[in-house]
Amino acid sequence: MVSGGCVGAEVDPEAAAAAAAAAAAERDEAVAPAPARELVVGYALTSKKAKSFLQPKLRGLARKKGILFVAIDHKRPLSDQGPFDIVLHKLTGKGWQQLLEEYRETHPEVTVLDPPGAIAHLLDRQSMLQEVSELDLTDRYGKVRVPKQLFVNTDPLSIPAAVTRAGLSLPLVAKPLVAKSHELSLAYDPTSLTKLEPPLVLQEFVNHGGVMFKVYIVGDAIRVVRRFSLPNVDEGDLSNNAGVFRFPRVSCAAASADDADLDPCVAELPPRPLLEILARELRRRLGLRLFNIDMIREHGTRDRFYVIDMNYFPGYGKMPGYEHVFTDFLLSLSQKEYKRRPSYSSGEW
Repeated sequence: MVSGGCVGAEVDPEAAAAAAAAAAAERDEAVAPAPARELVVGYALTSKKAKSFLQPKLRGLARKKGILFVAIDHKRPLSDQGPFDIVLHKLTGKGWQQLLEEYRETHPEVTVLDPPGAIAHLLDRQSMLQEVSELDLTDRYGKVRVPKQLFVNTDPLSIPAAVTRAGLSLPLVAKPLVAKSHELSLAYDPTSLTKLEPPLVLQEFVNHGGVMFKVYIVGDAIRVVRRFSLPNVDEGDLSNNAGVFRFPRVSCAAASADDADLDPCVAELPPRPLLEILARELRRRLGLRLFNIDMIREHGTRDRFYVIDMNYFPGYGKMPGYEHVFTDFLLSLSQKEYKRRPSYSSGEW
């Protein structure tokens, strides 16, 4: 006989706990946000460029941040691939440009870095520095100019006369018209000018203490590194040297001057506010977000700078900390709402 209470079924404590946990999980699942989708970046790069840019440290950090790099087959229509959030490219050729332009028209929601028409401006050295020249930047932090230059596409024997008419002074730096090559030549005398091979651009050489500043631009981010460059030229050099001196590549990562024992007047970086104004104006005028500027400071001055070259999608792998700068930039482009798309397997990396 039982007295003083109610009679009920016996409850298993473990089963109760499991049921409670399941109920809690169900509630959490109902209110929890959907997991963030991967940001898919399709890339169309040469094998050499892909190797230098997509280094393990970039891939690893990108993976942690939810960024997936997927190779693009440039021989197939882009619409048959993807879907992509961003297309990153540095290929040339009319066929590729046509594929990309068609894709941009049919997929306006995809960010293309950068538009082919804007890139073309930096592939031709006749027009490359035009925007810098027209900007004619003068600020309390300094002046930014372009060296006097002359486009030459004529008989080499007529180059000395053309140089005289243009009022250029020797020595002159000769650069290929198409900015696919980093090769340049230095011509010391009029006779050596006749040995050059047009089409090319001749640029007055400006003494700059043998140090150049490479200004990397990634969206709104700016990073500057020092590189060794051509040494100063004096009157003795002009009188004792003749001919054309060729330089396959003046500046490279191996020629870093950041840790060198340099004259402070030569090593001092351009003022940050000046670089910010220059980068902002060039981004706007060129319509580009990925490029670099080669700058020099005229030797003996503190605030007179020259832009001597520009490049689209430069060797970012040589820029210290580039993996952080670049992944942050890609994520900044993805702040707008994207439609949910299929997820790629990790095997696509």
